[in-house]
Amino acid sequence: MKSFTLLALIIAMTACGKSPSPVINTQATTMPGKQPLTYLALGDSYTIGEAVDLKQNFPNQLATQLTAAGYPTDAPAIIARTGWTTGELISAIEAGDTKGKTYDIVTLLIGVNNQYRGCSKEDYRKEFVQLLQTAIDYAGGNKAHVFVLSIPDWGVTPFANSRDRQQIAKEIDEFNAINAAETVSSGLSYTNITLISKKASADTNLTANDGLHPSAVMYSLWVEQLLPAVKSQLQ
Repeated sequence: MKSFTLLALIIAMTACGKSPSPVINTQATTMPGKQPLTYLALGDSYTIGEAVDLKQNFPNQLATQLTAAGYPTDAPAIIARTGWTTGELISAIEAGDTKGKTYDIVTLLIGVNNQYRGCSKEDYRKEFVQLLQTAIDYAGGNKAHVFVLSIPDWGVTPFANSRDRQQIAKEIDEFNAINAAETVSSGLSYTNITLISKKASADTNLTANDGLHPSAVMYSLWVEQLLPAVKSQLQ
């Protein structure tokens, strides 16, 4: 099963073309009592939490931590799938049923598959800017409630053992330079989790059993980095 999952992932990440893909978990779960905050997470495998339990991905961990901190938050609605590029995320959003909906919190983490497939950085910039505006729209125009995360460095994982780790890191940095610049110029919050992701090179507990994706422990480190930014905008 492990090898099948990895093979499916490799197949999913072999071309830059757009393909129709389903939207998953777009219905948030309402908590009883106090009206909770709603949360939409946009992304790829790093958002759905490939190879970990759904409740252990970073959006669910963030919602749990916000609730514990006194900001009751629904289970997140998620539009993401393993292997998605910016273009495929855009296509899924356009084909989905979330148009016109708004959320109190929106996160965006996308681009690793653009890098992996050798996609154009110019196309990435154009599509990423479009996704930033989409995230703002989902937040009801409230830029303070949109939170962008940088692309992790998968080059430190066992999956990259036979690859040029330095080249992967260089390319990830180039894509992150684009998303950081566009995020800041749009007046949105940017959380750099790339340095945290590199810790997996020395700590096997930070990588999931598939040898590629983050473990629940790694996601908790991302949330630790992201949580203060989100709380500061909710106060």
